[in-house]
Amino acid sequence: MNLREGVIIAVDKPYGMSSFGALAHVRYILSKHVGYKVKIGHAGTLDPLATGVLVLCTGKATKRIESLQEHTKQYVAKLQLGATTPSYDREHEVDAHYPTSHITLEKVEQVLQQFTGDIMQIPPAYSACKINGDRAYELQRKGRTVELQAKPIHIDEIALEEFDAEAMTLQIRVTCGKGTYIRALARDIGRALESGAYLLSLCRTRSGDVTLDDCISFDTFGEWIEANEIE
Repeated sequence: MNLREGVIIAVDKPYGMSSFGALAHVRYILSKHVGYKVKIGHAGTLDPLATGVLVLCTGKATKRIESLQEHTKQYVAKLQLGATTPSYDREHEVDAHYPTSHITLEKVEQVLQQFTGDIMQIPPAYSACKINGDRAYELQRKGRTVELQAKPIHIDEIALEEFDAEAMTLQIRVTCGKGTYIRALARDIGRALESGAYLLSLCRTRSGDVTLDDCISFDTFGEWIEANEIE
């Protein structure tokens, strides 16, 4: 593998690490191995609390990042119903509780159908969206109110994998296009259920043709390098 000519590598991003942090770690290991600073970028950000497929491109392959970002992605998300957090995931504490006694499997199935196809979605205030050059999440953390505009997105399919009426959790598999925020989808599903919702967990299981099975373990990336011819 010639890193300068360009290689596409997929890693399984661990929980609690930013996409840039994962990229920086891989770049450090690669650069140390080959003896020069490797040019590298990623094709699609994952939130720190999300895990799964992170596609990395080196050298001349970084020119493909924009086209790779357009590829369809698939996620498995677990939602907690009846409560919300400011970030719509577990990064922040629960800030409100809502009734759930009216939520049934039938209602869940009906609501999920509302979010397939071409829809408008307002990104989370805690996101990397830019407002006059500043990241929305940076403004939020400084105590400034952020108002983002709805953007068009496309969701191919939402499949219900599990609904626990006692714990009020549901697990869904989402196949979607570029720009879809699964945290925002959780927020909107909660509202459509006349309740609240936030993400308990999120895993990107596919990006284009790359699946979790194709990913290199983040913890054993160094061993993978040693087992392959890389220059």
